[in-house]
Amino acid sequence: MTRPHDEAQPTGARMPARLLPGLRTLLRPAAKDGAGRPTGSERLRSPQPLLKRRLPSGRGATEQPNITSDGEAALTPRFWLAVILTGIATGLFGAVLMLLLFNVQYLAFGYHTGSLQQGVEQASALRRVCSLLIAGAFGGGAWFLLRRYTKGEHAEIDEAIWSHGGKLSFRRSLGTSVISEVVIGMGASIGREAAPKLLGGASASVLAGWAGLSTPQRRLLVACGGGAGLAAVYNVPFAGALFTAEILCGSISLPVILPALACSCIATATAWIYLPDHATYPAIPDYRLSGSLMAFSLLVSPLIGLISAGYIRLLGWVSHHRMSGLKALFAPLFAFAVLGVIGIWYPQLFGNGKDMARDAFTGMGGIGLSLTLFALKPAVTALCLESGASGGVFTPTLSTGAVLGGGLGMTWSLIWPGSPAGAYAMIGAAAMIGAAMQAPLAGLALVLELTHTGFSLMIPMAAATAIATAVAFYLDGYSIYSARLPSRPPGWRSDQAVTKPE
Repeated sequence: MTRPHDEAQPTGARMPARLLPGLRTLLRPAAKDGAGRPTGSERLRSPQPLLKRRLPSGRGATEQPNITSDGEAALTPRFWLAVILTGIATGLFGAVLMLLLFNVQYLAFGYHTGSLQQGVEQASALRRVCSLLIAGAFGGGAWFLLRRYTKGEHAEIDEAIWSHGGKLSFRRSLGTSVISEVVIGMGASIGREAAPKLLGGASASVLAGWAGLSTPQRRLLVACGGGAGLAAVYNVPFAGALFTAEILCGSISLPVILPALACSCIATATAWIYLPDHATYPAIPDYRLSGSLMAFSLLVSPLIGLISAGYIRLLGWVSHHRMSGLKALFAPLFAFAVLGVIGIWYPQLFGNGKDMARDAFTGMGGIGLSLTLFALKPAVTALCLESGASGGVFTPTLSTGAVLGGGLGMTWSLIWPGSPAGAYAMIGAAAMIGAAMQAPLAGLALVLELTHTGFSLMIPMAAATAIATAVAFYLDGYSIYSARLPSRPPGWRSDQAVTKPE
């Protein structure tokens, strides 16, 4: 027997099963009293609001589609407690990992104040190469042993959320994170955010088991922990929440944003016990909008989208062909040695690229240097990843976009002068990271929060990010996260990615 509200569904349309309850309640006729007047809400909300009396219009609060329910993951008191504990744990792990990273940098290059790039520049050529040789020998051996003795344990947060119900191995995640931060501190060209992101997710996975959460709750909690890890080490709580929602969960809805924002804020504030509470890139000028910048953003953004798609493919290719087995023992030694030799002339390539992006944002460097770094940074990052090194790609991608934008902007200024190179760099960084992550909102928020400036450039930055992301999306569709997912095991079926609730 067909129910009345089912007749409104278009024939031939296949709706996801989890959307049908919301659709049915949306289409259900309103309850009426004896005089034919509507009584109460047309839809039932879960959980029910504390205030039961409706407004005089008789319309329910659930007319707004983002407040009809918690979604798949019920936001229970136990879940909220887990969110708080995850935020605290993630912030503490983020602070400890950065403490380890900075002290390794100081020891490796013999400096105690200033940036990594300044420390590398004052170190001798021999010390630069030796530091990376030691990093390659240590990383190759440590990763080989870790992967051998934790074989089969999950330590990839994106894969865990999307295909494994949010389950992560804490011991493998911890080992991977510590090794990664040590080799980055010694100069490896990979991102430092992967470690706190992974440990935030692993902490959430442990807490979800302790709290007895369902699979959807655990998946959401692990995503919150991952975004909070990024937020904590870069002091970007808003962008961290958007990262959770837009990338890890794929849904910017109230039931996702609320715990994501809470977890990122708690983690960021907790990390202040060691990390500074100011912008990651301080003292960036407040650039002003101009016609030249607006025209540049519209003309260059399709090119940045094309470059982003190629860059994503490069990362995906090297991730699929990364060294394994005994080769992984020696490959990092070779790859890091090549980086060390190149770094004799280009010390900006050492580390994750944070200092390279900062110089671009402040307008330092010429056209030739900017475009050379744009070509070299993806190459050495891909070389490190192909060797079997574990690490992030967020800051290497951001810095690549910054020097690309700066170099192209300085070239554009020869035609239409008047705007500073740093403004072009910020547009390029936002467009590149937004397109590469396939997350334009998170990309924009990251650049704004990382610099605590750029609001005057919002229109050209948003336009460039939207166009570049659209070009990369329609051309290919991968992101720097989905492109690096491991191969499916033999016999894997698509229905295995859906984990049934516990």
